Amino acid sequence: MNGDNLDRVLVGDCIELMRSLPEASVDMVFADPPYNLQLGGDLLRPDNSKVDAVDDDWDKFEDFSRYDQFTRAWLGAARRALKPEGTLWVIGSYHNIFRIGTALQDLGFWMLNDVIWRKSNPMPNFRGKRFTNAHETLIWAARDKRAKRYTFNYDSMKELNEGVQMRSDWLLPLCTGGERLKNEDGKKAHPTQKPESLLFRCLMAASNPGDTILDPFFGTGTTGAVARRLGRHFIGLERDPDYAAIARKRIAEIQPLAGEDVAPKPSKRSEPRIPFGVLIEAGLLQPGTVLSDQSGRLHARVRADGTLSAANALGEHRGSIHQVGAALQGAPACNGWTFWHIDVAGAKRPIDHLRQQVRAGL
Repeated sequence: MNGDNLDRVLVGDCIELMRSLPEASVDMVFADPPYNLQLGGDLLRPDNSKVDAVDDDWDKFEDFSRYDQFTRAWLGAARRALKPEGTLWVIGSYHNIFRIGTALQDLGFWMLNDVIWRKSNPMPNFRGKRFTNAHETLIWAARDKRAKRYTFNYDSMKELNEGVQMRSDWLLPLCTGGERLKNEDGKKAHPTQKPESLLFRCLMAASNPGDTILDPFFGTGTTGAVARRLGRHFIGLERDPDYAAIARKRIAEIQPLAGEDVAPKPSKRSEPRIPFGVLIEAGLLQPGTVLSDQSGRLHARVRADGTLSAANALGEHRGSIHQVGAALQGAPACNGWTFWHIDVAGAKRPIDHLRQQVRAGL
């Protein structure tokens, strides 16, 4: 990536600007494109006051064909800029997200998830002729089907969700209050400003500190603000110089967090493999040590070759920590690292505690 483009807001046509970027140079794309809302006249509240709806020229297209052409052009340019292992997020409503999904698949992207952003404070349906439109849809896609090493910080997402696997429906509020940027007249600076919480979750899930995030519809810079705070680089593309100026000012006021505070939790799969025998070789466990389950009812003896031996009513058992644990329970499988415990300062601790000591020393 040309460093001259990093952490900058570039003004111009997003398709042309993306085509000028080095090929395979960005780690993630977040796109909030025009929704093509097709509004037919003013939207009024029951008291006949006008709703501040999205009626800007940038959201208007002559017909679906023109919108589809635009969509395929910017998606193609974004795919060119993505690294082979990079991913793309795109957000939309029922007006456009299905057309975007078709274009993504036609262009070779590989769908990973569709995520429902359920708004905790949606705008009501004033006419009372439809359900309240309380959600938007995000599509998360890999650059192509062959991408196997894309970034997904699964363990960090689980921690954000109180230790439970994060689902694909996210309950988050609209951008309101002090977060909503206003112009000199006190009106919304941008009609579709997204909440920082939404970008925070996307960036934490699918990027790492130091990665470059491309946003081709930068607006007032929510993606850049969150990227800067989380230690990521950004490239913002925006055709409206007024929005670009607001974004630059906003991002300049962001204080990046410390590196150790934004690093994702390492995945267990990425940690070095530690055989049980290494604990014996390192002197953390002595042959002859008796291990027990957490209840203290089941026991097994450590042998010098890294196996365990035990006996119960079914007979003698010898094998790995996993095999012996499963045999004593009459279970098809067992995670011996968390099943077997040792006494540490009067408390039972799983032997995984010792494995982590070895990893810390590597």
